[in-house]
Amino acid sequence: MATQTTLSDAYRNTHHQPKHIIPLDFESIIDLPESHVWTDQCDHETQTVDLSLESETLPQISVNEHSIPIIDLMAPNVVELVGNACQEWGTFQVTNHQVPSNLVDDVEAHVRRLFCLPAEQKLKALRVPDGATGYGVARISPFFSKLMWHEGFTIMGSAVEHAKQLWPNQYEEFCDVMDNYQKKMNSLAYKIMIILLKALQLEETIAPDYLFQSVGALQLNSYPRCPNPNLAIGLAPHTDSLLLTILHQNDTNGLQILQEGIGWITVPPISGALVVNIGDLMHILSNGYFPTVYHRVVPNEKRHRFSVGYFYGPSTESIVAPLVRVSDVSRFRPVMVKEYIGLKNVHLEKALDLIRT
Repeated sequence: MATQTTLSDAYRNTHHQPKHIIPLDFESIIDLPESHVWTDQCDHETQTVDLSLESETLPQISVNEHSIPIIDLMAPNVVELVGNACQEWGTFQVTNHQVPSNLVDDVEAHVRRLFCLPAEQKLKALRVPDGATGYGVARISPFFSKLMWHEGFTIMGSAVEHAKQLWPNQYEEFCDVMDNYQKKMNSLAYKIMIILLKALQLEETIAPDYLFQSVGALQLNSYPRCPNPNLAIGLAPHTDSLLLTILHQNDTNGLQILQEGIGWITVPPISGALVVNIGDLMHILSNGYFPTVYHRVVPNEKRHRFSVGYFYGPSTESIVAPLVRVSDVSRFRPVMVKEYIGLKNVHLEKALDLIRT
């Protein structure tokens, strides 16, 4: 009987050097080190990245014509609203999502607790070079010549193994909160998937089963105060690989999306709202109708930014193909999820080009 590939297994085929795993000891840094200084244009092996860096906090948000859509999931026209947001932006924020606010607060408190540990303690949960879970820098780091002002903690399934390294006698509460949050995120992602299918004028009953037999991953992010944020990047521009990303961000600006013809637009933290990003697999599934959103994070000089991302996708053995009508032409060939993750691990943003028809 063949062994099923887990999401964690699918990410094991990229071998990183230590500098692409171990974050800085940010508390000991006074000046921005040369290793983290980004120029206006930063070339890497797949593309040229435009970096017009700005950073700010957000006590009040002024609404303008470039505001990211904020959608009430209980709205009677939610399908139309979500469909328009996905087609135009590739991202939107949701309210009335039924994720308890006290759970979100607990998650953020535990994220703060984790990243406020001494550097030597966090390194006890460091992910291994070919691993996918635990403490470390962003997985996209090897694609760039400069390092990012970021540290992360990745959970795929249970967090017990690494949490025990951080808190040998007090890890249960952290694990329980993260497990509960993942379950709530999975339920929310399922609900949003049904709305997206309706927006594509597809019925849930004819959708492939793999869309609802999901795997998920939780990414905890820390962007410490930066001595010179205009020369640094928190997370370099990229797209997410799976179907959807659901993001909680604390009360500090940082997340930006690239809007064609406009430039980089801040996705402001809205109290009680969650950000939903369209990923590569949803772009494929929609036959390109929903764009995968290109986004980055800029650091902040005065405030420590935290975020929690939930990545939702089908099992790694699933084959994803555009859901098209008879009269439509598929823009992408069918691709197994683990194959696509492998392509993304090697080619980053060129991965989609490799499966276009």
